[in-house]
Amino acid sequence: MKDLFSNRRKFIKNTAATATGMAFLSSMPKSSVAAVSAEPKIRFSVININHNHIFSMVNAVIRGGGQLVSVYAKEADLLANFTKAFPQAKVAGSADQILEDNSIQLILSSGIPDERAPLGIAVMEHGKDYLVDKPGIITLEQLEEVRRVQKETKRIYSIMYSERFENKATVKAGELVKAGAIGNVIQTVILAPHRMSPKTRPEWFFDKKRFGGIICDIGSHQFDQFLYFTGSTSAEVVASHVGNVHYPQYPGFEDFGDITLRGNNGMGYIRVDWFTPDGLASWGDGRLTILGTEGFIEVRKNVDIAGPAGGNHLYIVNQKETKFIDCNSEPLPFGELLVNDVLNRTETAMPQAHCFLATELALKAQKNAHTISLKK
Repeated sequence: MKDLFSNRRKFIKNTAATATGMAFLSSMPKSSVAAVSAEPKIRFSVININHNHIFSMVNAVIRGGGQLVSVYAKEADLLANFTKAFPQAKVAGSADQILEDNSIQLILSSGIPDERAPLGIAVMEHGKDYLVDKPGIITLEQLEEVRRVQKETKRIYSIMYSERFENKATVKAGELVKAGAIGNVIQTVILAPHRMSPKTRPEWFFDKKRFGGIICDIGSHQFDQFLYFTGSTSAEVVASHVGNVHYPQYPGFEDFGDITLRGNNGMGYIRVDWFTPDGLASWGDGRLTILGTEGFIEVRKNVDIAGPAGGNHLYIVNQKETKFIDCNSEPLPFGELLVNDVLNRTETAMPQAHCFLATELALKAQKNAHTISLKK
């Protein structure tokens, strides 16, 4: 809206009123918001913990009002690390023991990527909701089956797109966009570099059949953000590329990918890679640029190499001013919204159609990507 910045107080008021899409939460002090989640609302458990994202996933649901009950994993070392962090979790003897526990409402998982969709189908068929690490589905065939079972069971199949849900500056960017702070969004440009660290990676990390490919894997975050910030409900992949340009010792691996998107409400460009140098004080210099008709927003997700120390930094430029916002004190609403969705059978954390469309676009971009070969 053009008059949004007629004065600073009106801008702050409008921004706060849209925080997390829930006015009653944004109007409360942060200590009161935390108190809302003090008493457990649901019981949840964990099956398979092959990626460390499970720790932030569990913490999000606990913050949101979930009570962690039990955990199952085949790997003794991974299980030991998990139970050290969450000693309240009872170790189950099998996945079936958790699936058949009728007191459990929600299952979390960060298993090996090719095993995530089959587990999610079993979870839904046992009458439970599911929150899975990205990529939550690695083939179009898996997606078709997941969609079928989700439609039949009416259960929640949610994918933790953590580069939006668990990044405070990105959450803040969503509030500003919804407030009309930069007008109508035209395009998103998202850069998502990651650090390779091959010595710390398990064998499946280098096998495309298991992780799905670079666009399917780390790129899935970016399709979610493109749809969310442009407000697109349909989109197509204009072009996509993948390549393994630097790691011939891992022939089943991909270290670079990029995608151009056209949605019904905006355009998008995405770049993903495994080239974060060791000299950077973060696993990746993740950046999000949102171009609007009345201004633009830039987010430095994890590190700000030309600005103040730390991440969760947001810059907004409009017709009146250029402003820096440190977002480290902003709330993360996803966990509480998901817990409420489990209780109320709603879709406030993320619409199911959006979840599946983001994955579908990533899978199509991966499947149809042109393979590049750079010879120097």
